Amino acid sequence: MASKESQMRWRQKNHAIKRQLNVMARTFVHDSLSHLAEREGLRGKGEAVTFATFMLMALEQHAALNQDVRRLLDLYRSVYQRDRDLYSP
Repeated sequence: MASKESQMRWRQKNHAIKRQLNVMARTFVHDSLSHLAEREGLRGKGEAVTFATFMLMALEQHAALNQDVRRLLDLYRSVYQRDRDLYSP
């Protein structure tokens, strides 16, 4: 863990463009993020979260133009809602 001083320097330097996100997540989620980072050549779990967010935004944009993608996105959303307790902390 970084020292308090180095954390403060990081926050002062990046306060306008970045914020730290500390979240509790199941081991499955951490393992999935690590796997995603490795598979896609990313720099770690933080970048894997960014990539996953980017992919969802792209999928939502594509769904606005393509009914098949829309159905797939709706299916993924309903399955997540149904099984939410498996994935949430």
